[in-house]
Amino acid sequence: DPLESLQAVGLQNGDHLSAIVCQTKVTATSAAFALWCSGGNRIITWGNPKFGGDSSAVKDLRGVQTVQGTAMFKAVNDFILGGAFAAILADGSLVTWGNPDSGGDSSAVQDRIRNVQKVLATVGAFAAILADRSVVTWGIPEWGNPGSIEIQNRLGTAQQVQATAGAFASMHVDGSVVTWGDPEAGGNSSQLEDQLLRAQQVQATVGAFAAILENGSVITWGKATFGGDSSQIQHQLHSVQRIQATQGAFAAILA
Repeated sequence: DPLESLQAVGLQNGDHLSAIVCQTKVTATSAAFALWCSGGNRIITWGNPKFGGDSSAVKDLRGVQTVQGTAMFKAVNDFILGGAFAAILADGSLVTWGNPDSGGDSSAVQDRIRNVQKVLATVGAFAAILADRSVVTWGIPEWGNPGSIEIQNRLGTAQQVQATAGAFASMHVDGSVVTWGDPEAGGNSSQLEDQLLRAQQVQATVGAFAAILENGSVITWGKATFGGDSSQIQHQLHSVQRIQATQGAFAAILA
């Protein structure tokens, strides 16, 4: 136990010790932190329990690979409802804790969460990408947990998944793009469905998505103030090779 003193574990003068160095990582919701060592068997959390600051109920943490957090806000007198964490373990399983509504309770999908490769989060939902490239979501429907069977049936063979603060977008092997979540944050791309064909890359800011198409052009959608409106520079967005994003803006690298 790393918290025990050398005296408490019975070490004496002349004993030999071996040290294993592991990389320490930390992530956060808006009111709690989680700290872990890659491959370790423990996660240390602190902060507001409603935001994932208490992980004492989480057991069997074997080989923690990565931890992701949500942070759910309610625009009623700026009242904060809560957040949650999700941790991928070495065997591909996933554990969650924190506010149940915003992703801390994954019991409804635990039978589907196997061989998890990556987990992403909005402010109120998680999306796990599995080894077979399917996508499993849970949390608040308005912020990324689709209730539509049609959308759920389309979340297979995902090549790439990106998240804004309130929505997800998945790009699939045929180049199609599926979006769900808060429409204002890019969760509704239905008006662009005829244009979002043969996408090569999808990128996200906090409030908008951008997709590079096969012909090198770019389509953006979501909040204009976060890069969702590229109409002023569309004449320049040709032969685009790659898109990079900050929290609030996009940059395109041309050929």
